[in-house]
Amino acid sequence: MATVKLTKNEQKKQKDQLKQFLRYLPTLQLKKQQLQIVIRQIEREVQILLESQKRIIEDLKPWIALFNENRVFGKGKSLSNVVVVDTVLREKGNIAGVPIPLFKELTFKEIAHDLSFYPLWVDYAIVVLKELARFDAMITTLRTQIALLEDELRITSQRVNLFEKVKIPETKENIRKIGIYLGDQQTAAVVRGKIAKKKLVKSAKEVVA
Repeated sequence: MATVKLTKNEQKKQKDQLKQFLRYLPTLQLKKQQLQIVIRQIEREVQILLESQKRIIEDLKPWIALFNENRVFGKGKSLSNVVVVDTVLREKGNIAGVPIPLFKELTFKEIAHDLSFYPLWVDYAIVVLKELARFDAMITTLRTQIALLEDELRITSQRVNLFEKVKIPETKENIRKIGIYLGDQQTAAVVRGKIAKKKLVKSAKEVVA
């Protein structure tokens, strides 16, 4: 704890600081609460997307044998050469003062495939792979949001703790110490005044006598 001057000016300064801390703390506490709520909401969104993605994969089980044909297409004809992500489109968002990315859309490169070469199931496979890729992009974006918000939550929590456990108690203690000192000084001044008055009265009586 830093040493404070035991003066009336310092007492006023400490009281003004305490008012600021007490006014600012509820704002920080509210922000902390908002961040915690939003993070939980986004985590639920991620879980929903993961479950949806899992269901799509589960629905593919009857097609697994067909998808295995992908191995015999050859490296140049693999479906990974047909479904290629072009751009992940994101917008700028803001939650509780934190800049975050917002998923907008996923675009793919326009790649024509030889209908005479690929079996019929490939058209369905392309649609499904694009859908799965879109889920991946959405989940990645949401996880980025969570990471950014968790960083802000950590900083906000540190500030709340600083105010609650350090700044406010320290300032209250400073005010208490200054108050005690000034009170003692005032009492001492009153006592000195009474002593001086008694001496004056005594001196006056002696002169009269």
